[in-house]
Amino acid sequence: MTLSYEDWPIDKPIPYGRNPRRISDEAVAKVAGSIKEFGWQQPIVVDGDGVIIVGHTRLLAARKLGHDTVPVHVATNLTPNQVKAYRLADNRVGEESKWNDSLLKLELADLREMGEDMQVIGFDDDELEAFLAERDDEAPEDFEEFGEDMENEHQCPACGYRFSGGVVREEDAA
Repeated sequence: MTLSYEDWPIDKPIPYGRNPRRISDEAVAKVAGSIKEFGWQQPIVVDGDGVIIVGHTRLLAARKLGHDTVPVHVATNLTPNQVKAYRLADNRVGEESKWNDSLLKLELADLREMGEDMQVIGFDDDELEAFLAERDDEAPEDFEEFGEDMENEHQCPACGYRFSGGVVREEDAA
């Protein structure tokens, strides 16, 4: 299935009057920053009457950016019951995801090293500082002891400690 969209005047999509999501100014600013940096990668989705199913924050961000038009997908394939359910599901299911902090740190470090503008990815300065804090090159106290007889270099994804070598077994140490 190919997703089609149309460019609509910014005042044509109708906000859903019973939208249970509270949209903060901070959320609008973050989405506006994302649209400014990456362009429109997700259209606003409306029903056959032009009422927004998903994309209220994107519409507010487009207004903040001064856009005259917005990309809109008209979801003619959904029943009224599905529209109502999708409106909630689209926001709710994302709340179930959790970050893998170790992998997030690696991704953030890569972006920083590549010179990317870290403000456009939605994390505030305190969050970025916590994830990108300088790593300690000392092994944690509870880290297993390793020998230096292996050629492979390793790095702990949680703390960044770098080591090489193999496990020192009690029978080898004696």
